[in-house]
Amino acid sequence: MQDLEGFILGLPKAELHLHIEGSLEPEQMFEFARRNGVALPFASVEEVRAAYAFSNLQDFLDIYYQGARVLLTRQDFHDLAMAYFRRVAADGARHAEIFFDPQTHTERGVPFDVVADGLLAAMDQAQAELGVTSKLILCFLRHLSEDDAFATLNHADPYLDRIVGVGLDSSEVGHPPSKFEKVFAAARARGLKVVAHAGEEGPPAYVYEALDLLEVDRIDHGNRALEDAALTQRLVLEGMTLTVCPLSNLKLCVVDDLAAHPIRRMLQLGLRATVNSDDPAYFGGYLGQNWVETAKAVGLTRDELVTLARNSFTGSFLTDDEIAAHLAEIDRYVAEAA
Repeated sequence: MQDLEGFILGLPKAELHLHIEGSLEPEQMFEFARRNGVALPFASVEEVRAAYAFSNLQDFLDIYYQGARVLLTRQDFHDLAMAYFRRVAADGARHAEIFFDPQTHTERGVPFDVVADGLLAAMDQAQAELGVTSKLILCFLRHLSEDDAFATLNHADPYLDRIVGVGLDSSEVGHPPSKFEKVFAAARARGLKVVAHAGEEGPPAYVYEALDLLEVDRIDHGNRALEDAALTQRLVLEGMTLTVCPLSNLKLCVVDDLAAHPIRRMLQLGLRATVNSDDPAYFGGYLGQNWVETAKAVGLTRDELVTLARNSFTGSFLTDDEIAAHLAEIDRYVAEAA
C-alpha cells in the first residue's frame, strides 16, 4: 500500500480556487521585471520572500498588487500560467478553474485582451501538453466600485465563450457581496456561473448575501459559515461546494494552527468541501502540499481524501459526462491502490 503522500499525489483531483496572479514566484517576479524594465523595491529573491511575512488579508494584498506590476505582456501571462499548470499537473490535478483579476492590470494600462489572450494560450497548451483541462473565472475586485465591475464585465464580452464565470475577491471586510448584486445579476443574464469569496475574514452574514443576493454556484472559503448552525445546514442541504484553502487560512491567521483547521469537521457535517491553494506563491504551497500537510495535520482518512477528490470534480463547472469520467478514474485509482 502507498504511503499517505504517494496516495495523495497520485489521486486524481481538481483545483477550484487558484488566483493565477497569486502563483507569481519571486524568481518569476525578478525575471519579468528584468525583461519589462520594471524597477522593484526588493534587492533579491530572499528579500521578497521575507516580505511575505504578513498576518492578515490586507497586508498580503498590498504585496500581491505590488508584485503584479511586473506582468505587462501576453507572454508574461502565458508564462505565469504555464508554470502553474506544470506544478499542478505534478500534484495529480486533471482540471483547474483559475481566477484572474483583470482590474489589477487594466488600471495599470494593460489591456484586457493582453491578459486574457496570454492566459487562454497557456490553458490550451496545458491541455495539449499536460492533459490538464481548465476554465477561466473573471474576478471583480471588491474594494473597487460596482461601476468598475460593470466596465470589466463589458470588456469581457468578446471572451465570454472562453470565460466560464465571474467571482468576487480582494478585501472582504467592509465590502459585502450586496455591493455587487446588480453586476452579478448581469453576469448570470449572460449565462455565466457565479462564485464569491465569503466567510474568510467576513462574517456569516456575507455567506448569506452571497447565497441570497448573488445567487452563487459556489462559495470560496466559507470557513465562518460554521459559526451559524442554520447556515451550515442550509449549505449541506443545497449541496453547496466550499473551495477551502488550508495553507492560506494558516498564513493569514484565519486559523492559528493547521491541526485546528475545520476541513475534517466540514466533511463530517456533510459539507461539500474541497482543498485548494489560493495564492500558492505567497502562502507556502501548491495544491499537493495543501492536501498533504492538511491530511497529516488533521488526520484525514483515505476515505475522506477520496471524498475531497470527488467533491473537487462534482463541484466543478465541467459537464456531467466529464465529471462522471473523472469520478470513474478516481474509482479505478482507489481500487488499484488498495
